[in-house]
Amino acid sequence: MEDVLDVYQRPYDPRFPKACMDEGNKQLLGEVRDPIPMEKGQSKREDSEYKRNGIFDIFGACEPLTGKYFFTVTESRTKEDWAYFMRDLIDVKYKDAQSDHSCHG
Repeated sequence: MEDVLDVYQRPYDPRFPKACMDEGNKQLLGEVRDPIPMEKGQSKREDSEYKRNGIFDIFGACEPLTGKYFFTVTESRTKEDWAYFMRDLIDVKYKDAQSDHSCHG
């Protein structure tokens, strides 16, 4: 773990971008009743009841030192979906990056 943390302390070098990746899914919710609009001194009031409108899966990557970010929304979150996301990240988004093997020990 210390080796990984050391990598994040290195200064920015476009040859060796440091991208962080995550994946997850989110539930899509809809209103059952229209919210009561805000009034002076009072927040918008929303009912806690909701209807389910399905889910979506999301893959994301960000490069904290540059502010770059990439997202892909899919209907599933399989190993194959992950592999396509990573291939696009490596072969397209970071095609000019070099591999830095020093962070592997």
